[in-house]
Amino acid sequence: MRLVSRKVTLAHKDIRRIYLDSFPREERMPFPMMVAMSKLWNTEFTGFYKDGVPVGLLYLAHNSRLVFIMFLAVDSALRSSGFGSEILRYVREKFPERKIIVSIEPCIPGAPDLELRERRREFYLRNGYAETGYMMKLGGVEQEILAAGGAFAKGELGRFFVLYSFGSVWPKIWVK
Repeated sequence: MRLVSRKVTLAHKDIRRIYLDSFPREERMPFPMMVAMSKLWNTEFTGFYKDGVPVGLLYLAHNSRLVFIMFLAVDSALRSSGFGSEILRYVREKFPERKIIVSIEPCIPGAPDLELRERRREFYLRNGYAETGYMMKLGGVEQEILAAGGAFAKGELGRFFVLYSFGSVWPKIWVK
């Protein structure tokens, strides 16, 4: 299955809907800011389509050594159809020599959406991501860090965010 990728603009209301439906308010960035940031050389905001139907989105930042997936979502009606795996394959093909990092909500017993968190974690593990043993707090939200394509280095990810944000974001990263 090959998806068609398109750079997201403000006119992509279908991708905006998937984004708003997929992430809680406290984890979201403003959609117009994401579109504006994607004009930078090191940020990508891509919508994915199958036969003209919007299926998902990907928002990432990168440098010469590292890719950080900030947002990856598949339309809720189309999940478990292989689209998420296809989007991760797109990332690996586009950045074959780089480490790819993603952060997810931790699977904490008693969390109201524990089943969803566990499914998300298993999805990444099935697709070649591994536990790093680290957590991160970014934007006030605690996340578990998973990585593919190389060993995770706490300092490398910290520097990535500081440089990417021009010093405005200093994530707290710690051993789980």
